[in-house]
Amino acid sequence: MVAPGEPANKSEYVRTMFTRIAHRYDLMNALMTGGRHHAWRRMTADTLRAAPAGPVLDLATGTGDLALAIRRARPADTVVGADFSEGMLREAAAKLGRRGERRVPLVAADALALPFRDRTFAAVTSAFLLRNLADLSRGIAEMRRVTKPGGLVVTLEITRPRIPGWDGLFGFYFHRIVPAVGSVVAGDRAAYAYLPDSVDRFVSPQGLADLMRRTGLGDVHYRRLGLGTIALHVGVA
Repeated sequence: MVAPGEPANKSEYVRTMFTRIAHRYDLMNALMTGGRHHAWRRMTADTLRAAPAGPVLDLATGTGDLALAIRRARPADTVVGADFSEGMLREAAAKLGRRGERRVPLVAADALALPFRDRTFAAVTSAFLLRNLADLSRGIAEMRRVTKPGGLVVTLEITRPRIPGWDGLFGFYFHRIVPAVGSVVAGDRAAYAYLPDSVDRFVSPQGLADLMRRTGLGDVHYRRLGLGTIALHVGVA
């Protein structure tokens, strides 16, 4: 069943949307967050220091920023970047090529049906993926499936801060300013109107933690970043 306000075919809608905006994705991230998105990705990568040795899978790798941060945090390990948007994979390949990075192979893959064997990776990460999934439970189950026992599943996601006063200001910025900037900079108001709407529809950080536990992950915990607008979740497979 499609949730109220969601596209009828969410997977195809999201794939097409991200391919459309791939050429301005990095610029829009920098403008929307004041450049803080790099720090959040570094924090995500730093959590993997507690994971066992071995390859890491970065889902919805986009233009490759989190995969690159993980490579810096774990220089001995290969990081596989996976995405189902052809446009994003092209941007990632170009970025990796400019930086001479050969230990980040890129794979076209759907997060709901990963083309990897069980227990393949020491850790699986995602940044700003989960609210875009047509089936959140299935996506988390797939992340757990391909993670080795004792490995980590780590997610970074936008959330409403739910702090009186600040939540209203954030909502105004997110629903009014961001789509306007997206229209001018990316030429795609619809994509940047979908963004705040998808955040509003998404589960709370506590709700996501509970779902991760129900999916079989242990020691699930999270912390808020960005004045409460970002949630970083960690679970053990």
